[in-house]
Amino acid sequence: MFEFPKNLYTDVRIEEAHTTKIAYKNKTIQEEKIRRNKGAFVRVFDGERWYYSSTTDVDRLQEKIDELASMANPKEGLEDHPIVKAFETNQDKILQYEETDVSKVPAHKKRELMEEYLSLLDVEGIAHHKSFYVDNRIVKSFYSSKGAAVTFDKQTCGIRMDMDVVFGKKKDQVGVSRGAVHFEELAGLQEYFQTEIDKNLDYVKNAEPVEAGTYPVLLSPTATGVFTHESFGHKSESDFMVGDETMAKEWKLGKRIGQKHLNIVDDGNVRGNGYVPYDDEGTKGKKTRIITDGELTGRLHSTLTAALMEEGLTGNARAVDFEYEPIVRMSTTYIEKGDTPLDEMIANVRNGVFIDTIKHGSGMSTFTLAPARAYKIEDGNITTPINVSVVTGNVFETLALVDNLSEEFDLLSFVGGGCGKMEQFPLPVGFGGPYTLVRELKVE
Repeated sequence: MFEFPKNLYTDVRIEEAHTTKIAYKNKTIQEEKIRRNKGAFVRVFDGERWYYSSTTDVDRLQEKIDELASMANPKEGLEDHPIVKAFETNQDKILQYEETDVSKVPAHKKRELMEEYLSLLDVEGIAHHKSFYVDNRIVKSFYSSKGAAVTFDKQTCGIRMDMDVVFGKKKDQVGVSRGAVHFEELAGLQEYFQTEIDKNLDYVKNAEPVEAGTYPVLLSPTATGVFTHESFGHKSESDFMVGDETMAKEWKLGKRIGQKHLNIVDDGNVRGNGYVPYDDEGTKGKKTRIITDGELTGRLHSTLTAALMEEGLTGNARAVDFEYEPIVRMSTTYIEKGDTPLDEMIANVRNGVFIDTIKHGSGMSTFTLAPARAYKIEDGNITTPINVSVVTGNVFETLALVDNLSEEFDLLSFVGGGCGKMEQFPLPVGFGGPYTLVRELKVE
């Protein structure tokens, strides 16, 4: 397909994307965009430095390859360079969504679905609302001078409704969303959306200020997912450790940081936002066990970091789109489920806090979660809704305090937004897990 220059490593990533966004303010359409983009990212490596170029002119990729090669210094024996040797040479084609391609669903059906759910918002307490439907299908192809040739597709779709809720002097912004892989999965969700809307209204109307302090905290699968991603997932991205002796020492494999029941994985093969059957360097998606039985057992890698740290590839070199180079990013990161029923977990908490939904989170060595809905746990029962600004803690200390994990388990995808790192935002990722009981966290 391409004539790759001799004594250089070269790869080409081609992406063709279809996206739809239909946005409403109250019940009036504000935006309806259907876009198709096609572009490519080309890299050349001469053993000392990388040469990059991105383009939307995919018919002239050979010229881009030759242009970058003219800047490089070819070297005989480059195939023995540790980085070049580490690249996989997979050949595969996985096109799963041609029959259920979201781009083939007529726009009027997407509008009709949205407007059906918008009727649920005609209730007391909702002053204004903004909502949108989004979908995305991407076909990626990757080719390298080592012989890699892979093509795969991925797609997601979803609905999000954000509401301004007012009951007298009590005001808040709340939301409800649902993500899916196939358009048909978004139909028939009236009960789900109605339940979430009712919970939000009740919460804003009846929530009381929390008494700041340290409490046992029960995290829902959503909160567990955000906690895992923000507080721990980013720390597992190995580009933070290269050349940083303090971070490398803190992240020494075999180090015990949790109890035996704690297992955290990153898996690119899970369908949804974080689905990465092959990463943006052609590495096959893998299930990486970052924590196993409470011990650090792995970290996430690109080919560069894996070669520098002399560890195996994990399939975590990802770029937000064809305009960017791949860097180490999560795919679907989660805590594995436990074996305790949720009811039993709650019954053992005398005075605690339940974090149900999350507005946002951030973290590295320490983390912060901003709850959207939170409740008291009193004498083994979830009771009064409470306003919580933030829940904070030290990452490793908190992981050591994870006392119980439920047998109930859920994996989720964001609708709107995504993960940010360096200048690359928003990258779609998956997250979730079980209900997680942390012995104590600071609640404000």
